[in-house]
Amino acid sequence: MDDPEFEELVERFYQPLYRFALSLTKREHEACDLTQHTFYMWATKGHQLRDRSKAKTWLFTTLLRAFLGSRRRETRFPHHEFDQVSHELPSQKATVVNDLDGGIVVEAMLSVDELYRSPLTLFYLEEHSYKEIAELLDLPIGTVMSRLSRGKQQLRDLLRVRRDAVRGDKIVPLNPHRETSHRQHG
Repeated sequence: MDDPEFEELVERFYQPLYRFALSLTKREHEACDLTQHTFYMWATKGHQLRDRSKAKTWLFTTLLRAFLGSRRRETRFPHHEFDQVSHELPSQKATVVNDLDGGIVVEAMLSVDELYRSPLTLFYLEEHSYKEIAELLDLPIGTVMSRLSRGKQQLRDLLRVRRDAVRGDKIVPLNPHRETSHRQHG
């Protein structure tokens, strides 16, 4: 990137942002990641800031929001070593595990109407909050909630159709045209 303004911001604020991130995370690699993410966000969205004198505030606020978002995700989806929690996992029959094929879910997600696919992808795959999705898609939060609700229902329906279509070893694709073109190219 050959942008003198961007380079000047990095020069002026990298160290203070890194120190702030380190004070929040207490881990060097996380602080580095947060700082890099903050400058990435500036590179992609900084042009939206009308008053350039508020760049420092924008950078620190962005870093703090990224940190809080990561902590929310860690709280919602804590990381545990498998060996430490394997005794807590329910036992499942092999058929249940086979029914949880990620490829089928992704295929179903691609078959959801585009109107609902974007919010679903941002929510499930990118782990954005409703508010963040509303900002990213420039929609009212109520619209995001409605589209997520309808999209989830459409996804459940598609997965139910897929599950019901399984007959022995034969699996009926959700979108026969995709399956045919995939076989021809794969």
